[in-house]
Amino acid sequence: MKLELHRLNVKSLKFGDKTGFADGVLTVNKAELLALISEDELLGKNLDVDLAMPGEKTRIMPVKDVIEPRYKLEGKGQVFPGMISDVETVGEGKTLVLSGAAVLTAGKLVRFQEGIIDMSGPGAEYTPYSKTCNVALVLEPADPNMDKHDYEKACRLAGLKTAAYLAKSCADAKPDEIQTYEMPNIREAMNSLPGLPKVGYLYMLQTQGLLHDTYLYGVDVKKILPTIISPLEVMDGAIVSGNCVSACDKNSTYSHQNNPVIADMLKRHGKDFNFAAVIVTNENVTLADKRRSSSYATKLAGMLGLDGLVITEEGFGNPDADLIMNCWKAERLGIKTALLTDEYAGQDGASQSLADSCPEGNACVTAGNANEVIVLPPMDKVIGYAEEANIIAGGWNGSLAEDGTITVELQAITGATSELGYTKLGAYTL
Repeated sequence: MKLELHRLNVKSLKFGDKTGFADGVLTVNKAELLALISEDELLGKNLDVDLAMPGEKTRIMPVKDVIEPRYKLEGKGQVFPGMISDVETVGEGKTLVLSGAAVLTAGKLVRFQEGIIDMSGPGAEYTPYSKTCNVALVLEPADPNMDKHDYEKACRLAGLKTAAYLAKSCADAKPDEIQTYEMPNIREAMNSLPGLPKVGYLYMLQTQGLLHDTYLYGVDVKKILPTIISPLEVMDGAIVSGNCVSACDKNSTYSHQNNPVIADMLKRHGKDFNFAAVIVTNENVTLADKRRSSSYATKLAGMLGLDGLVITEEGFGNPDADLIMNCWKAERLGIKTALLTDEYAGQDGASQSLADSCPEGNACVTAGNANEVIVLPPMDKVIGYAEEANIIAGGWNGSLAEDGTITVELQAITGATSELGYTKLGAYTL
């Protein structure tokens, strides 16, 4: 498989008569974009689109998802397959990427399970999306009593349609950069690079029901057994977030598109190890389902003859059990593991960080303590609904002060403790 990412480096945003890209500026026709998302009858009439730039004293909340605008210029399939395009596989051909730009979907969905993005100030230091040029959709349901699943789908599709629309409108622009990636088939991968350990990536996706959904080619991942995909498919938009979970460690669609674990493993492929496979698995509610998926995922790793696995989690608490099952089952098959998670250690950092553990889990990377408290100063502009700070996960009644100051845990900040490592936090070993 060969994938080319044709990148346009977006440095600024503005509204204008025609959507397009020139000289680092993405121009957005607001009326045309509003007409596009208003086609969905499930969305209300008071929809809005706003722009937010890095460094501005702007707050966006509550944010559900973040999406990087993309459009396939050449090759099989189209962006977000199974969602807003046919289910043809992706991961090959040429894909246009609006690097530095992002689409945010904001609105009162599950309310406590959306997040905050500050474009400046101390909060901006904890979210990677303070550095992107953001096109924010402020959404509401056509009926306040609408089923949450219907409203979530409408919000999800609005964001994906917007991302595809923006990139497609820039298809004639000359790319600033072209990145090329190639991956062999499984047979070639297994027989290549003798002497280097074969390493895989076990990619845990949040699928615990109750709007805790992630989609692979449009299929809710809770409905599948663990499966093998190419890392290039992930990079090309095969995985889409449908999650309404705590904002700090929710894997946005943007973080799937730019998964840093995959990016780093591709850089080290052929040097430190043979990056042989990506295994996608789910996170389950019942013990039987956890056992089934962990046994099947590690079985696939064993069948491929992998020597090592990098395992990333999404979420906390209940998914910790899935993470640990994947760890010890792989280790007992002779496969070394490295885990990437975050912690909920209490506001003082003194509580148990994970809900489960095992002796084999002795190589673990932390993305930070989501319970750490931060004070967010007032902003000049709020896109969305600031009052949700009193409800949002990581906040409490009284989090929003009269002057606009917000006191919350990092849990409330979008992407603050990303378990893919798509975060601005760092750590070192003492």
